Amino acid sequence: MTAPKTASARAGEDGELTHRQILVILAGLMSAMFLASLDQTIVSTAIRTIADDLQGLDAQAWVTTAYLMTSTISTPLYGKLSDIYGRKPFFIIGIVIFVFGSLLCTLADSMYTLAVYRGIQGLGAGALMSLALAIIGDIIPPRDRAKYQGYMLAVFASSSVIGPVVGGFFAGVDSILGIDGWRWIFLLNVPIGALALTMVVLTLNVKNVRVDHRVDWAGAATIVVGLVPLLLVAEQGRTWGWGSPAALACYFIGLAGIGLFLIVEARAGDEALIPLRLFRDRTFAIVTAGGVIVGMAMFGGMMTLPLYMQIVHGADPMESGLMMLPLVAGMMGASIVTGQLISRTGRIREFPIIGTAITALGLFLLWTIDADTSLALVMFFMLIMGIGLGNCMQPLTLIVQNAVSPREIGVATASATFFRQLGGTIGVAVFLSILFSRVGGSITEELGKATADGSLARGIQDGLSDPALRQDPQAFGIVEALADPATGAGALESITKDSSVINRLPALIAHPFEQGFALSMSEIYLVAGLIAVVATVVLAFLPPIVLRTGSAQAEAAREAAAAAAPTGTDVEAAEAATTHDHTDGADVSTTVTGEPGQEDPATTTRATSAETGR
Repeated sequence: MTAPKTASARAGEDGELTHRQILVILAGLMSAMFLASLDQTIVSTAIRTIADDLQGLDAQAWVTTAYLMTSTISTPLYGKLSDIYGRKPFFIIGIVIFVFGSLLCTLADSMYTLAVYRGIQGLGAGALMSLALAIIGDIIPPRDRAKYQGYMLAVFASSSVIGPVVGGFFAGVDSILGIDGWRWIFLLNVPIGALALTMVVLTLNVKNVRVDHRVDWAGAATIVVGLVPLLLVAEQGRTWGWGSPAALACYFIGLAGIGLFLIVEARAGDEALIPLRLFRDRTFAIVTAGGVIVGMAMFGGMMTLPLYMQIVHGADPMESGLMMLPLVAGMMGASIVTGQLISRTGRIREFPIIGTAITALGLFLLWTIDADTSLALVMFFMLIMGIGLGNCMQPLTLIVQNAVSPREIGVATASATFFRQLGGTIGVAVFLSILFSRVGGSITEELGKATADGSLARGIQDGLSDPALRQDPQAFGIVEALADPATGAGALESITKDSSVINRLPALIAHPFEQGFALSMSEIYLVAGLIAVVATVVLAFLPPIVLRTGSAQAEAAREAAAAAAPTGTDVEAAEAATTHDHTDGADVSTTVTGEPGQEDPATTTRATSAETGR
């Protein structure tokens, strides 16, 4: 009689990792996730200062969409390559490219060169989050993932607190060691990236069950041809004109590229960058569609909130970042509660549906704000929006990973991330286009109201007689331009390029500009709220979902071992075992039916026990 096996021994034999092994791997993953999430919070906090310094606030969309575009397009390629060759080498490549792009960003001399460098940075970022989520999906069973969710949330919480403080500090300093303060935001990624790289090299030792596929380079090329022109026209359509020759050319090239991508992927079959057969699974198809829509609403709603805080409420970059904490707190709190409920009950379908509905409510509440809305009320609306997002983001990733074969965790996670980021990229481009196409008319309308009630005239009189204001040529120039209606349009154009001057104007003059920006942003929240409602309706069609109780890595290893086992001996043993079972009157079946990831754990346990007894 053999002694019972210890938990660690069983973990080693069945492919499941021990708690200690998982924590070691998580340490490396969290260092890279911290690098990516810290960069996002720092840059979003300081982007207004950067844009004002480079005289290009109206070109901000280029910087934002360039990063999202390259990270989005590279994400499925990283997922496929990591399924074939392993996660670790491409995780390392992603960190190196990200740090290199950060160094280039410090050299930017205009918003357009910064956009190019942020695009290079995005090529690395495409690996960081998607592969981290894929590795977590590899090593932790979906039902147990909530136990470790606190560690991952700690990364986002710390970056959400540290990012605004650090970003605000550097954005508020003119120069350090002869280098512009905001450029240190990107230089900071170098030591953090070096630490993350070291941690990943030392800790990320995850076994990879190789998928014998070729790399779908044709799919990667056609997806670039399809998406880049469409994203470009989404960002530039307001400038070119939606029916201009340049816009029409982008429509044609983009649609042709997407059509060619579908043809290439259909021919590639299982080796496709994004295997089209995955969409035959109802769960995967619905979650993917919902992810695109949620991405549009989420990014579209979130990216204007720091601008609102800074332009309308006069917050500096550090303050505006800290004002985002209710949104972060809502996301974290809801995510923790959701994770624990999923772990205890195994139920997951309801959470993204409820989450998108709450997100829509938060966005509709934000639609009601203007320049005079209480800051506390705005932050309460942000909290509601954060609670909604916290209920849907992690469950959507879990559902996708649970719906596919364990060997396709990488491509499935990357595909889900890709489509969510694609929605976000489209949302940012379209919503910033709405903002800057509407803000001019809104400001003009508000200036007209201020003229009618006499407040603008009083503000102009105060400004012209203020000796201190004369020391600020930009602000005093706007007051002089408003005093002369013939040249007033120049003031409007100046403010859409450098909004920092608004906070230096007399209150009676600043208010129409603040209200113009606030009302233009509120329209974005209305559109984003309607999009979130659509996401709720789409996700309501999700079928019932049963979460796996085994990790993808362990299941993939068992599948590979079963496929590689000698067939002759196994057949004879199986026949003898079946005869023995029937003789004893016990019919033990190891067949598992149903959708991938929906096995009956009890059936599997009984089958394994019977085999061990024999």
